[in-house]
Amino acid sequence: MRALLAQLEPAPGDAQANLAALERALAAHPDADIALFPELFLCGYELERARELAAPAEGELIERVRQAAAERATAVIVGFAEKTRAGTIANSAACIDCDGTLAGVYRKTHLFAERERQAFPPGDELLLVSLAGRLVAPLVCFDMEFPEPARALCRAGAELLVTLSANMAPYGPDHALAARARALENRRAHLYVNCVGSAHGLEFVGESCAIDSAGRVTLGAGSGERLLEVEVPETSAAGAEVDYLQHARGELPVRAAGAHRGEWG
Repeated sequence: MRALLAQLEPAPGDAQANLAALERALAAHPDADIALFPELFLCGYELERARELAAPAEGELIERVRQAAAERATAVIVGFAEKTRAGTIANSAACIDCDGTLAGVYRKTHLFAERERQAFPPGDELLLVSLAGRLVAPLVCFDMEFPEPARALCRAGAELLVTLSANMAPYGPDHALAARARALENRRAHLYVNCVGSAHGLEFVGESCAIDSAGRVTLGAGSGERLLEVEVPETSAAGAEVDYLQHARGELPVRAAGAHRGEWG
């Protein structure tokens, strides 16, 4: 599987310009089986304008993305502000298969800082979605910093972890470590795409990368705008003795030392 990591700077609040950038990226990489675009890419990281800029998953904007995916036979995962059927606004990732089918919409479950929590309610479920013949687990930015979502998805059968991000300074090192850890601890390849540029005093740091199931970065994009085409690393290259999903025991009880002093049997 070939993947396109579109490390781009979105035009703030300009969905048509960002849609055009997505279409150009797909056209320039016809061999890609799946293309990944950053968190909130279609509207930019415009939290105060999220309601104004939000679009329904069944609407014209996502329909245009679906058409582009079908035309290029490339699956797409792209971030957008979603106007849900319930009338709320979600920080979402549209997951579109290579025939243009909207295979699913994932809503970010772990919102970062008060500004995000004021703009969006958190999603309340994880998502597994079949794209380009792989069972893919999409995450959005801060989701990836917690071990539990990725572990739950991999236990459920995920073959590939994907994170869309709008990660900013000074948190680049946090994501560099967490992205590798999620791959290693689950023995699953991980594709991480971040945006670049600035918005509202935030500096987005890029560093998109592909990570194999041993937690090794196989290719990285650096800090500027770049379209990085990579071969998706192997799903699992671990020996049985370090297949952590196989050996993990799940939740264990915690006992405070001294609560039953002298009872160690």
